[in-house]
Amino acid sequence: RIRWTQDVENLQIQYDNITGDILLSSGVVAYLGVFNAAYRSEAVQHWSEQLTAKGITCAETFSLSECLGEPVVIRDWIIAKLPNDSFSIDNAIMLQKSKRWPLMIDPQKQANKWIRNKEAPRGIKVVKQSQQNFVRTIENAIQFGTPILLENLPEVIDPILEPLLQRAIISLGGVKTIMIGDNAVPYEDSFQFYMTTTMPNPHFPPETCVKVNLLNFVATVEGLEDQLMGVTVSQERPDLEKQSEELVMQDANNKRQLKEIEDTILKLLAEAEGDILEDEELINVLQESNVTSKQIGKAVEKAKRVKKKVDDARRAYTSIASRVANLFFCISALSQIDPMYQYSLEWYIGLYLLAINKAEKGNNLSERLHEL
Repeated sequence: RIRWTQDVENLQIQYDNITGDILLSSGVVAYLGVFNAAYRSEAVQHWSEQLTAKGITCAETFSLSECLGEPVVIRDWIIAKLPNDSFSIDNAIMLQKSKRWPLMIDPQKQANKWIRNKEAPRGIKVVKQSQQNFVRTIENAIQFGTPILLENLPEVIDPILEPLLQRAIISLGGVKTIMIGDNAVPYEDSFQFYMTTTMPNPHFPPETCVKVNLLNFVATVEGLEDQLMGVTVSQERPDLEKQSEELVMQDANNKRQLKEIEDTILKLLAEAEGDILEDEELINVLQESNVTSKQIGKAVEKAKRVKKKVDDARRAYTSIASRVANLFFCISALSQIDPMYQYSLEWYIGLYLLAINKAEKGNNLSERLHEL
């Protein structure tokens, strides 16, 4: 009874904060995608104070992922190699919730890799603006609903894409159509358009900025540490890394099944007519769902215990991952001295793997890296 009372109180608090949290979420999605984590936190804190002054309650510690995020979807993103840190997850939520096409500032190509993996089942097409047939490829993608990734974007976007950026969809003969140059292209609703640039500090014209959803995917220390920890463990303890990946997949599958069960029950309850206690089909489904959910619940609890053991073992490599991550940002800062010093994250991770494999195997990893 005490626990039930606490749950009710928590739900009441969440209900009271809905207006304020949604206002904050809207502001973050609309305005803060291009900024770094520190500026976002400062802006949200200022907005929260303004809401409180106006008598609009909101969460004491606002989190975009808790307000708009779906755990199952976020887990799928992480499986698709989205960096597992709050900054990157917030970026992915902004991408999902915004009605404007995303333009991602992605010098380390982490967003590029994530989009490729996420949309691979749908046959994503990757093009560059410098290719001669890039417009034709985009036209075909629009017509057949295929995702398009326009990568290595310069600061000036080809004017022929203007109707696409504005989503200037018209109806011709009852068919959704968009004009690409002089061609009227049938528009399929499942079409998705992504843009990335490897420039760390691009200067897009204002008329471009207001038409796209600018997102800052520049690598953070937190996200890079997690990524490098995975790389380290995969080399030093491949069995542990394999177990960790299996747990992530299993956890995502279990949570997806639980959500499907919940959605099915809600749908049946909404469609039920008369006394639901006399609806035999509904009762049977509820009973089957109850058994399934209990089984999944046990599997989830078991997975949590195993995950804790895996995380405890992975934690032994935290200091190494932190040191290597900080070294990458030191190397990246060399470009401020001379533009010729440009190093990609992919190259750096490759160098790190080479250092591990080339080092003397008799010492522990910390000693080997120190010797190098």
